[in-house]
Amino acid sequence: MKPDRPLVFIVDDVAENIQVALSHLSQLNCDFAYATSGEQALERIWTARPQLILMDVVMPGIDGYETVKALKQEKITASIPVIFLTARNEPEDIAKGFDSGGVDYLTKPFSGQELRARVSIRLEIAAYRENLEEQVAERTKETELLKDVVIEAMGELAEYRDPETGGHIKRTQYYVQALANKLSRQDTFKGDLGRDQIRLLFKSAPLHDIGKVAIRDSILLKPGKLTSEEFEAMKKHTTFGENVIKKLEKKIGESSFLLYAEEIAGSHHERFDGAGYPRGLIGEETPLSGRIMAVADVYDALISKRVYKEAYSHDKAVAIMAEGRGTHFDPTIFDTFTELSSEFQTIADRYQD
Repeated sequence: MKPDRPLVFIVDDVAENIQVALSHLSQLNCDFAYATSGEQALERIWTARPQLILMDVVMPGIDGYETVKALKQEKITASIPVIFLTARNEPEDIAKGFDSGGVDYLTKPFSGQELRARVSIRLEIAAYRENLEEQVAERTKETELLKDVVIEAMGELAEYRDPETGGHIKRTQYYVQALANKLSRQDTFKGDLGRDQIRLLFKSAPLHDIGKVAIRDSILLKPGKLTSEEFEAMKKHTTFGENVIKKLEKKIGESSFLLYAEEIAGSHHERFDGAGYPRGLIGEETPLSGRIMAVADVYDALISKRVYKEAYSHDKAVAIMAEGRGTHFDPTIFDTFTELSSEFQTIADRYQD
């Protein structure tokens, strides 16, 4: 919880100097804490989290300059402004104070009015900065929520066209997350599957079939086997989806937000041996996101009942997919899938149609 009053932390090895500073600043609406050495300051400031530090320079042990340098090296204290209060008034001393991270330098003796004015200004700047950071955090939260809503709304478009895709969308989303988490522990994929990338993969997976909104019902909902002409038309859902997402990207500007969605929509039917569509990409020419989605998508298609087929058991689906290791599927990703076989089955049971 944010304190009602700002905290000013005074560091000086002479107790009388601390009392003088307190007497000058008592009129201000703030609280005070203190330390009598650099070592003590580092320990106490870490937990006190003041809005401003008044720092002496000449102290036994760690001097003021080194204390401030140490504070600036820690993320949690680096942004706390520091005003040096010292009798050292040579130009090189003042320059050293600013070089070490101070925002102001006040030499002794100083008047109470000057000290109050400088402290007041710094506290106002700190309050403004804190308020600005809170606004930025709130806007960022709103932006992330908007992204989630956009993806969810677009994913539901495909579901409205084909009600059977509702559970499929949810299941494949969690399959992708499970695969990505497991792959991220392998050296080969560490650089491509950090926490943020996995989060975006999870959010983007529901858009893999968004292009099906452009496919005619007579093809999309046909209860029997598609003719070769109908299948060619169905295959176009990959490029339809990719193009829709590209247009959206142009409107909102370049962003990683939809990058994976575009990749997944356009490449999840590519095959590792180059026999897939729409481009016939070979091996790692297919984006990692598309190779992961391919495994998730095929597994769920096999275990799901469709108008044109009955559902296969989990074991049979895995056995069928094993025939495609190295041809249909990236062998490393497929091997990871087999390691997660029971987790896939759990996800499938949890999000049944």
